[in-house]
Amino acid sequence: MKAIVYHGPGNKSLDERPIPELAAPTDAIVKVTRTTICGTDLHILKGDVPTCEPGRILGHEGVGIVHRVGAAVQGLAVGDHVLISCISSCGQCDYCRRGMYSHCATGGWILGNRIDGTQAEYVRIPHAQTSLYRIPPGLDEEALVMLSDILPTGFECGVLNGKVQPGSTVAIVGAGPIGLASLLTAQFYSPAQVVMIDRDPNRLEVAQRFGATACVDASRQDPEAEVMRLTDGVGVDCAIEAVGIPATFEMCTSLVAPGGVVANVGVHGVKADLHLEKLWDRNVAITTRLVDTVSTPMLLKTVRAGRLDPGQLITHRFPLSKALDAYDTFSRAADTRALKVVIEVS
Repeated sequence: MKAIVYHGPGNKSLDERPIPELAAPTDAIVKVTRTTICGTDLHILKGDVPTCEPGRILGHEGVGIVHRVGAAVQGLAVGDHVLISCISSCGQCDYCRRGMYSHCATGGWILGNRIDGTQAEYVRIPHAQTSLYRIPPGLDEEALVMLSDILPTGFECGVLNGKVQPGSTVAIVGAGPIGLASLLTAQFYSPAQVVMIDRDPNRLEVAQRFGATACVDASRQDPEAEVMRLTDGVGVDCAIEAVGIPATFEMCTSLVAPGGVVANVGVHGVKADLHLEKLWDRNVAITTRLVDTVSTPMLLKTVRAGRLDPGQLITHRFPLSKALDAYDTFSRAADTRALKVVIEVS
């Protein structure tokens, strides 16, 4: 089969690999039909994720068709159309029983990280019974790729951790796919203001179309001054960091109001300064989280009900044979206007 393989920082290729086999009775083999590229894949290629070793097939998102099922898997059958969760969960360990699937003792974020991932024609899914979701008939399967990772990530790590509430004020720093996913799902709670901050006018235009109440171009405006103007000098109740660099994290700590929350979503590869000399008396909470995907069933219901349209995040499509072009397009989003790039496998 063809697969996108990581060969060390800055180095990837489209290689031939054997079709994976069942390694445990709880596994399933899925024939991938569509996958996508995540900002985390770019962090891997930068060398920010040392747990991902050279030789690994990349990718942790996708939809497909069950090809083989282990003897212990119940509720799934060959031929079922499934959504692949970016998080593998056994459902039985202490962390899983607490809903912290991302820290599953034998799972968590392993696809495209510690084991081979979804940017291939076939993928092995451990703990298949609790890590795959059958797709209801009639749904747009391409759009559901957005439910593998970015929508639950934006919702859980940004909106839930940020304690977004009706009437609250929110600033989202970074209008990329994760920031836009946070914007879409924040609107479940009817905040009074959602301010999007980015340096890309195209992405800010998309954010405004998706429901942002204000957009701040950080290349032309002072984000802190503008947020203070919009909030009568108070700051926001929730500042969501959706980039993953020190400057944007530090920006969030300057935007948050007393009693507010800084919800970190971005993947950070280097240290960021924490200015406790400014924060120690402000009753501010700072949260970190890796998505647990506990919200995936709810998000599937909202899509099925027509209350959420994840397909609007898709801007480009490539066949697997052009996967390297897909990476190039995604990595140059400012020039290509890319949000989510779908790779059509079969």
